[in-house]
Amino acid sequence: MAHQLDLEKLNAEFETKNPQEIIAWAVAEFSPRFALTSSFGPESGTLLHMVSQIQRDLPVLFLETGYHFPETLAYKDQLVKLLGLTKVIDLRADSGKKAALVAKHDGVPYEKDPDSCCHINKVEPLDKVLKNYDAWMSGIRRRQTDFRKSIRIVEEYEGEMYKVSPLSNFTSRDSWWYLKEHKIPQHPLYEKGYLSIGCWPCTRPVQAGDDERSGRWAGKAKSECGIHTFKEVKTKEKAEEPSKDSSSNI
Repeated sequence: MAHQLDLEKLNAEFETKNPQEIIAWAVAEFSPRFALTSSFGPESGTLLHMVSQIQRDLPVLFLETGYHFPETLAYKDQLVKLLGLTKVIDLRADSGKKAALVAKHDGVPYEKDPDSCCHINKVEPLDKVLKNYDAWMSGIRRRQTDFRKSIRIVEEYEGEMYKVSPLSNFTSRDSWWYLKEHKIPQHPLYEKGYLSIGCWPCTRPVQAGDDERSGRWAGKAKSECGIHTFKEVKTKEKAEEPSKDSSSNI
């Protein structure tokens, strides 16, 4: 179903709304073709708890790369049980493609070609399943990276896919206080300096004074795995561009 949304108006309104109001709107607008992606990382409990208070059976998509910390998988199980989430879906890479990539890079694709590793293990599985939805929601925040500082709360991608980021205006401190207020356990590696957690080969503790995502792909010119960048945002100019048909040549 096509959704005709006035994104300029919506985003202006949502800048003054709390995340729960934005989530409630998104659930009402897009369900049942609506899903949430979660890494079950240090701040994931914030958005997952909010969602659990609104719709516990909202699909939660988890990219099971095969390279997660054991602590992440245990934390995932803990949150799912605690919050009563009933529809967590593990997404995995095509086994043939993954095996070929691993063989090509001597068993360590994450070291020799991290972009391809992320693409096969994360981007492709997500892209495939998103065809079943009209919109998806994530917990990314503007203060996390330079790329993310320009995100809008609701964006439209090419192909009539929408993305909702209700925590856009949250800070790391906001999330910390939310978890504390609602007595939600933190990821077990957080206290060891892991402020942002992905796959174990590409995640390190954050050093004092560094930004919260500096431990991801440390030493490499890489700050995104690709799931938030592989689709092109549909700009206002493109949306207003007149269609090209034979009448324009008359």
